[in-house]
Amino acid sequence: MLDLNSISKTFNAGTVNEKRALNGLDLHLQEGDFVTVIGGNGAGKSTMLNAIAGTWFVDSGSILIDGIDVTRLSEHKRATYLGRVFQDPMTGTAASMQIEENLALAARRGQTRTLKKGITVKEREGYREQLKILELGLEDRLTTHVGLLSGGQRQALTLLMATLQKPKLLLLDEHTAALDPKTAAKVLEATDRIVGRDHLTTIMITHNMKDAIAHGNRLVMMHEGRIIYDVSGEEKKKLTVSDLLRKFEEASGGEFANDRMMLN
Repeated sequence: MLDLNSISKTFNAGTVNEKRALNGLDLHLQEGDFVTVIGGNGAGKSTMLNAIAGTWFVDSGSILIDGIDVTRLSEHKRATYLGRVFQDPMTGTAASMQIEENLALAARRGQTRTLKKGITVKEREGYREQLKILELGLEDRLTTHVGLLSGGQRQALTLLMATLQKPKLLLLDEHTAALDPKTAAKVLEATDRIVGRDHLTTIMITHNMKDAIAHGNRLVMMHEGRIIYDVSGEEKKKLTVSDLLRKFEEASGGEFANDRMMLN
């Protein structure tokens, strides 16, 4: 479902601020893979997601989604294949619109606009059923303006909106980092339910090593723009945080440097 073939990206090339963010990165995901991604500061995690999304073009290499070469496709054209949730809960929803209106926008993304009636009774019932999977009681608040929701509720709603059309690839960029631990756990539970129900191919960047181990069927660790550790299946289930720290030191020759991960 995803093929990253030797992708490289350098920012500010030829200047004193030159930074090689991706260094011949290779990553291949099968349909239904749920991959968690961890790494130290500046490892290239978010750069990789932005490269997949087309936020910027890579300098070399190729990106294929479901066999389609999207390497030179613009960001808005790639959006057809992708669902994405960002770290900021305020991103991804329209605060001045109702919950059902936000869901309608997501459900109709890419469709031709018409003058027909706004939201039908059938659509409203469908949104209510979709909201139940979040287990936050939002199915009874369809006409509530999103700006009145908590950060966790908005992030859960954004997750639902990003997956309504069952994207070929779901990108989660530290989507629980700005939430308190209890709320983050609820959003992660909803993530597992939605990804499992729809068999979505997913990449989740996280700063929490425990979450990286507990969620998904595969874990990759990045360092200096490349993957230094890739584990899945039963081996992943047996991992501990101490194992990950040791693996990082073995593969990189240095200590793990990410304050947020260490605090978690």
